[in-house]
Amino acid sequence: MTGYLTTHVLDTARGCPAKGLKIELFRRTGDRRDLLKTLVTNDDGRTDAQILPAEEFAPGEYELVFHAGVYLDASGTPPESPRFLDVIPIRFGMSEAAHYHVPLLLSPFGYSTYRGS
Repeated sequence: MTGYLTTHVLDTARGCPAKGLKIELFRRTGDRRDLLKTLVTNDDGRTDAQILPAEEFAPGEYELVFHAGVYLDASGTPPESPRFLDVIPIRFGMSEAAHYHVPLLLSPFGYSTYRGS
Protein backbone atom coordinates (compact mmCIF):
# COMPACT_ATOMS: atom_id res chain seq x y z
CA MET A 1 0.00 0.00 0.00
CA THR A 2 1.17 3.53 -0.70
CA GLY A 3 0.73 6.40 1.70
CA TYR A 4 -1.13 9.63 1.01
CA LEU A 5 -2.97 12.41 2.86
CA THR A 6 -6.42 13.91 2.31
CA THR A 7 -8.84 16.19 4.16
CA HIS A 8 -12.45 17.31 4.06
CA VAL A 9 -13.82 20.44 5.77
CA LEU A 10 -17.48 20.61 6.74
CA ASP A 11 -19.17 23.74 8.07
CA THR A 12 -21.35 22.16 10.76
CA ALA A 13 -23.05 25.47 11.65
CA ARG A 14 -24.34 25.93 8.11
CA GLY A 15 -24.66 22.23 7.28
CA CYS A 16 -22.53 22.32 4.13
CA PRO A 17 -19.01 21.79 2.82
CA ALA A 18 -16.58 24.62 3.60
CA LYS A 19 -15.80 25.96 0.12
CA GLY A 20 -12.82 28.30 -0.34
CA LEU A 21 -11.01 27.52 2.92
CA LYS A 22 -7.22 27.93 2.72
CA ILE A 23 -5.13 25.05 4.09
CA GLU A 24 -1.36 24.90 4.55
CA LEU A 25 0.64 21.69 5.02
CA PHE A 26 3.87 21.76 7.03
CA ARG A 27 6.38 19.01 7.77
CA ARG A 28 7.69 19.22 11.32
CA THR A 29 11.18 18.17 12.33
CA GLY A 30 11.78 19.01 15.97
CA ASP A 31 11.10 22.74 16.31
CA ARG A 32 11.45 23.27 12.56
CA ARG A 33 8.36 23.77 10.41
CA ASP A 34 8.69 23.57 6.61
CA LEU A 35 5.80 24.68 4.41
CA LEU A 36 5.16 21.99 1.78
CA LYS A 37 2.11 23.43 0.05
CA THR A 38 -0.94 25.65 0.22
CA LEU A 39 -4.35 24.52 -1.07
CA VAL A 40 -7.94 25.76 -1.08
CA THR A 41 -11.05 23.62 -0.62
CA ASN A 42 -13.41 23.15 -3.55
CA ASP A 43 -17.24 23.11 -3.69
CA ASP A 44 -17.27 19.79 -1.82
CA GLY A 45 -14.99 21.04 1.00
CA ARG A 46 -12.12 18.89 -0.29
CA THR A 47 -8.91 19.75 -2.09
CA ASP A 48 -8.83 19.05 -5.83
CA ALA A 49 -5.83 16.77 -5.37
CA GLN A 50 -4.47 14.75 -2.48
CA ILE A 51 -2.73 17.03 -0.01
CA LEU A 52 0.25 14.71 0.07
CA PRO A 53 0.15 12.25 -2.84
CA ALA A 54 1.95 8.89 -2.81
CA GLU A 55 4.97 10.19 -4.70
CA GLU A 56 5.56 12.86 -2.03
CA PHE A 57 4.55 10.80 1.02
CA ALA A 58 7.02 10.18 3.84
CA PRO A 59 6.30 9.05 7.39
CA GLY A 60 6.83 11.77 9.97
CA GLU A 61 5.23 14.61 11.87
CA TYR A 62 3.03 17.08 10.01
CA GLU A 63 0.76 20.03 10.63
CA LEU A 64 -2.31 21.13 8.71
CA VAL A 65 -3.21 24.79 9.25
CA PHE A 66 -6.82 25.66 8.47
CA HIS A 67 -7.52 29.38 7.93
CA ALA A 68 -10.99 29.31 9.44
CA GLY A 69 -11.38 33.01 10.27
CA VAL A 70 -11.10 34.17 6.67
CA TYR A 71 -13.54 31.44 5.61
CA LEU A 72 -16.03 32.37 8.36
CA ASP A 73 -15.81 36.05 7.37
CA ALA A 74 -16.46 35.21 3.71
CA SER A 75 -19.35 32.86 4.55
CA GLY A 76 -21.33 35.60 6.29
CA THR A 77 -20.77 34.45 9.86
CA PRO A 78 -21.33 37.51 12.08
CA PRO A 79 -17.94 39.11 12.70
CA GLU A 80 -16.15 39.32 16.01
CA SER A 81 -12.95 41.12 16.86
CA PRO A 82 -10.97 39.11 17.49
CA ARG A 83 -12.69 36.08 16.00
CA PHE A 84 -12.90 33.17 18.48
CA LEU A 85 -11.48 30.70 15.93
CA ASP A 86 -9.11 32.10 13.37
CA VAL A 87 -6.23 29.80 12.46
CA ILE A 88 -6.58 26.14 13.46
CA PRO A 89 -3.36 24.07 13.51
CA ILE A 90 -3.66 20.29 13.71
CA ARG A 91 -0.43 18.40 14.39
CA PHE A 92 -0.35 14.68 13.68
CA GLY A 93 1.99 11.84 12.82
CA MET A 94 1.98 9.43 9.92
CA SER A 95 3.89 6.29 10.86
CA GLU A 96 3.24 3.95 7.94
CA ALA A 97 2.47 4.00 4.23
CA ALA A 98 -1.33 4.20 4.44
CA HIS A 99 -4.18 6.57 3.64
CA TYR A 100 -4.38 9.29 6.27
CA HIS A 101 -7.54 11.38 6.18
CA VAL A 102 -7.65 14.36 8.57
CA PRO A 103 -11.08 16.02 8.31
CA LEU A 104 -12.16 19.20 10.06
CA LEU A 105 -15.70 19.74 11.35
CA LEU A 106 -15.96 23.49 11.82
CA SER A 107 -18.33 25.97 13.45
CA PRO A 108 -17.63 29.54 14.61
CA PHE A 109 -17.10 28.41 18.21
CA GLY A 110 -15.74 24.89 17.95
CA TYR A 111 -14.13 22.24 15.79
CA SER A 112 -13.27 18.57 15.86
CA THR A 113 -11.07 16.23 13.89
CA TYR A 114 -10.24 12.54 13.79
CA ARG A 115 -8.38 10.05 11.65
CA GLY A 116 -10.88 9.22 8.96
CA SER A 117 -10.87 6.77 6.09
